[in-house]
Order: sequence, then C-alpha cells, then structure tokens
Amino acid sequence: MIALSLAEIAAVVGGQTYDIPDPSVQVTGPVVRDSREVEPGSLFVAFAGERVDGHDYASAVVEAGAAAVLASRPVGVPAIVVDDVQAALGALARHVVERLGATLVALTGSVGKTSSKDLLAQVLRSKAPTVFTPGSLNNEIGLPLTALSATDETRFLVLEMGARGIGHIRYLTGLTPPKIGLVLNVGTAHIGEFGGREQIAVAKGELVESLPADGTAVLNADDPLVRAMASRTKARVLLFGESADADVRAENVRLTEIGQPAFTLHTPSGCSDVTLRLYGEHHVSNALAAAAVAHELGMSADEIARALSEAGTLSRWRMEVTERPDGVTVVNDAYNANPESMRAALRALAAMAKGRRTWAVLGHMAELGDEGLAEHDAVGRLAVRLNVSKLVAVGGREASWLQLGAYNEGSWGEESVHVSDAQAAIDLLRSELRPGDVVLVKASRSVGLERVATALLDDSASSEGQVAGR
Repeated sequence: MIALSLAEIAAVVGGQTYDIPDPSVQVTGPVVRDSREVEPGSLFVAFAGERVDGHDYASAVVEAGAAAVLASRPVGVPAIVVDDVQAALGALARHVVERLGATLVALTGSVGKTSSKDLLAQVLRSKAPTVFTPGSLNNEIGLPLTALSATDETRFLVLEMGARGIGHIRYLTGLTPPKIGLVLNVGTAHIGEFGGREQIAVAKGELVESLPADGTAVLNADDPLVRAMASRTKARVLLFGESADADVRAENVRLTEIGQPAFTLHTPSGCSDVTLRLYGEHHVSNALAAAAVAHELGMSADEIARALSEAGTLSRWRMEVTERPDGVTVVNDAYNANPESMRAALRALAAMAKGRRTWAVLGHMAELGDEGLAEHDAVGRLAVRLNVSKLVAVGGREASWLQLGAYNEGSWGEESVHVSDAQAAIDLLRSELRPGDVVLVKASRSVGLERVATALLDDSASSEGQVAGR
C-alpha cells in the first residue's frame, strides 16, 4: 500500500484511535485479513466471522510487526476502531486508488473472469508494473484488499468483479472506479440466484454504467447480451471477438496437436500470430479480451501477441495440465463449474485426446435453480457426443443427472458411471487407468474434486519414489 500514517487512516475511515502512542506511525506493509500474512508495517483487518474472530489475533499480529489493527472494538493493542470494518476497508481502498497514478481496469463476466484477468495481467506487466486480483478474490472484501496492495510504482490495476445479485458490481465500482470496463459474456452461472440471463446481463452491465465519458467499455461482440450494453454507457466502446466487425478479433483459429489455441490477432494497429500455452479453444475469447484492453492502453499487436504467447496459468485448479511419468495426463479444472465452462472443458478434453482414452470426472454445477436438471443432462449428453471414453459422475442427485444424460445419449450405456464421492472416483481410476489416458476433473468448488487430481498425481510421485529407492 502507499504509505499512510495511522492518523490519516483513522480520518479516512472515520475511526477512533486506541492504544496508539504515536499516530504518525505509518502503515508501509500490506493490508491483510489473514494473521499469517502479516509483515512489519502491515495493517491487520479484524473481521468477526461465524467461526473465527480476527480480533482474537490482535496481540499476535502486533507482535509480528503489524502497525495497527482495523477493528470494531478496542483490542488492547494499537487499533483504529470503526462501526463497520467492511465499510471502512472499502473507504480506505477508495482513498488509495484516488491517490494512485494507475489506470484502473475492471472486468466481469459469467465465465472466464479469472483466466482472462490472469492473461491481461501478464500482458500488461510486460509493459509496466501491474497489480491484479489474486485468484478469484473478486468480492466486497477481496477487491479492496487487492486495490490496497498497489503502490506508488503501480501503473495498471486490474480488478476482477463478481456478482451474485443486482447492485453488487455497482457497489464494487463505487469502491474502485474503473477507467476501462471489460465485460466477457453473459452465461448461466448463478442463474438460480438471478432468475434468468437477462437479469444477469443487468447485473454485469453495471460495470459499463460506472465508466466515465473519457473511459472505454470493452465488450464481447460475439455475445448479443454483452454487445447490447453499448447503449448503457457514456464511455467509448471497443469490441472484441471473432465477429467481422470486432475492433480486436481473431482469424484462422485452430488448435495445435496438444490442444493449445493458435490464431492471428487483428487490432486497429496491426496483426500478429498467437499460440497460447493454455488448453482449449475457449481461451481464444479470453485472449482477445486481454488483447483489446492492452491495445487500448497503447500496446502494439506484436507486443500483445508476444506476451499472450508467453502467458501461463496463474490461478490454481484451472485447466492445470500435468503429465505423469506413465503418460497419464491429468487436467485439473476443479476450481469451479457452470454449464459454459463445463462444455468448454469437455471440448478441450476431446481436442487433447488424439486417439487416447479420455475420462471426464465431473461433479454437480451449483446455483442453477430450475435449470439444474436440463443443464446437467445436457453436459452428460455432450460428453458422449464428443466421444469421451468414460464419464464418471461424482456425488448426489445432480451428479446422477449427468450420468443419466450420458446413459440416454450413449449406444450401450457403457460410457458413464455414477459414484458416491471423490474417494470412490479415486478408487475407480486407480483400478482402470492405463498409460496414455487423459483425465479431466471438474465440478463446482463445493464438491472438492481437486482431491481426485491430487490423488492421481500423488500416486505418480509415490511410484517414482518407490522406483528410485530400489
């Protein structure tokens, strides 16, 4: 964070200082909510949760070097006490970003937010110091913490914004007003909470409504609901996609032999060839989104293409591809799932097959409401249509819908199996995997299917160790 004294922070957040001998002491370290992340000069934010109360760690974090605690009650060590810790954190973030010389870029969408954000961050940091949302910390707590990690040297601040209802993105843009707003797509993630794609579009469009007249709305030309958001902003509109009228577009899209996308990038300033290190054709749209923002910020087509071709996966459990010594390839995409990302992952799996046996180990997709049965059934059917060798549906009722869709689509019903939990899936794979097989693991985060991928890779490590020890 930019250096601020405890007195300045107290004034910004409207707090009272307690047990602070010298209010001129500066916060020079990061603002954190996890006591394990405290460094000398940190400000520790004490949230009182259902299971853990951050106030209980106040003494420990000050002993570890924290300058003070942002708290809702006195804690016996240097503290700034406020009525609402979350509101105070947001006010501090707003104050800091207003003092920064950085360009704020915000992005949202139903699917691909984190992958697009990671690509964009890697492209921009090849040009200038860039701070960006780690993982998926895109809510009312994670976003201000990310903003507060920016320093005087930061030139680009890239913030992912999530929403579970109308008004959520409006609130986030109030904390960190963006100059550039990127909307990726409108899908069915959280459709059970929103009530329909049109309502999701209303929520996502709050981002472009927040932009100033001298800002830029970067919109997906291939998604009609996103393209229509051009009428909801006073900012300039820049379109990306594969549509012929997109300002930043891809042509000659193809997949390499191992399933990595390649294409020719066209921008208003020129064109250049890109080959991504990521897997699956769906990443073309993510790459174009990043390219459009980078173009708006002054990068040439060659610079953008070079940075995109060098970019990797920064966030865990998102199409992490690992090949075991026995030739089994494990694709860990277990962080989350919705119908769009499930279809994209299955198509990536099919592209990676190249004559090898493929396994889709899938769990349920959460928050689909009345669309749950139809969407799970459709994913199961798609697995068969893509010639996935075996679908392993893991979990309860929703997983059974996945398996039923595959069963009804398949020729003999041998393309799918339903198992009760992750351990049952692990046991099945351990008994049936053969060298050269490709295994995709994907489900909503609550299912915890990353355990399957971890177990498969741990098995490989153990086997290597046994061989080495002989």
